[in-house]
Amino acid sequence: MILSPSTPEELASQLADASAQRQSITLRGNSTKDRMAGPILPSDLTISTARLNRVLQYEPRDLTVSVEAGMSWRDFNRTLAEHGQMVPLDPPFSDEATVGGIVAANVSGPRRRLYGSVRDMVIGMTFVTLEGKLIRTGGMVVKNVAGLDMAKLMIGSFGTLAAIAVVNFRLHPRPAGTRTFVQEFLRAAEAVAARDRILKSPLQPAAVDILKSTDGYDLLVQAGGSPAVLDRYSRELPKTRIVEGAEEQALWRTIREFTPDFLRQHENGAVLRVSCTLSEVGSVLDSLPAPAIARAGSGVCYGYFSKPEELHRVPAGRSVIEFAPPAFREHADLWPDPGSDFAMMKQVKQMFDPLGILNRRRLYGRI
Repeated sequence: MILSPSTPEELASQLADASAQRQSITLRGNSTKDRMAGPILPSDLTISTARLNRVLQYEPRDLTVSVEAGMSWRDFNRTLAEHGQMVPLDPPFSDEATVGGIVAANVSGPRRRLYGSVRDMVIGMTFVTLEGKLIRTGGMVVKNVAGLDMAKLMIGSFGTLAAIAVVNFRLHPRPAGTRTFVQEFLRAAEAVAARDRILKSPLQPAAVDILKSTDGYDLLVQAGGSPAVLDRYSRELPKTRIVEGAEEQALWRTIREFTPDFLRQHENGAVLRVSCTLSEVGSVLDSLPAPAIARAGSGVCYGYFSKPEELHRVPAGRSVIEFAPPAFREHADLWPDPGSDFAMMKQVKQMFDPLGILNRRRLYGRI
């Protein structure tokens, strides 16, 4: 059975009824994250947030917005763009993904280096527990220090604790213009050295990515700001190829959507995410086969494998099998050992879902 509530209150009622009947529940938005985390098990009931798709409160002057979890990221971005504003998360699957799915999976993209991740942009949330309670945490102000921020527990939880109904974001003004600077290198060490020179300079680019292909390594640096600011980047980076306009948009669309495009081309493909220090980015890229992408300004690397059997653990950093086919995910060790933190994670799961019925086995340790 599939239910599609149209209000947070209706969602609360459906969750409470299912819990009272001890029915297993699958929460979903637009299912773009189905190949992430633990496999989706068969359940008695599926609840979709697709009809929770409204902007509830938007204060452009205050740089805040409150939006329901089922709204598509594409429609959300269009609404903000009308006012020259943005939530610069750059998530993959951005045309199909929902706001709630992006928050629940804690995904971000190239501009994380300057703007941060989901945790930096969410200022409040309404989520629904299995008891049918609507829990409101945070608010509609950028600075909020009143008590424990329960929303942080929901970010990256993959719907295993509660159902996200509403998310409040802090907003950023869209830059007056952008410009991307591209340099090609034969070796990862050369690309990393060029990155280091940029990071040690007064420049503050929005994105610093390294793309590994069979031909070598491309360092991609995106800057945003006034014409004067962009012209300074051009002076400071004289040995680069400048990309602007439609070509620049297409370039960063390719980077942002690299994972979904790869998975569409490789039905049994897998994606390995490696978190490392900035000094380890070069060695991690060297250890990954092409293609690979590094968020070289924040220390996150992605390796792409046409078959999960080709996956190998990277010595440096901490690796997660971020995407893989369902059959492989049923038995594979997808995450690094959480260590002593796992006991606390199980206690949190027990507190929110004592019957173990909500998005079962999708998180660490199959909780």
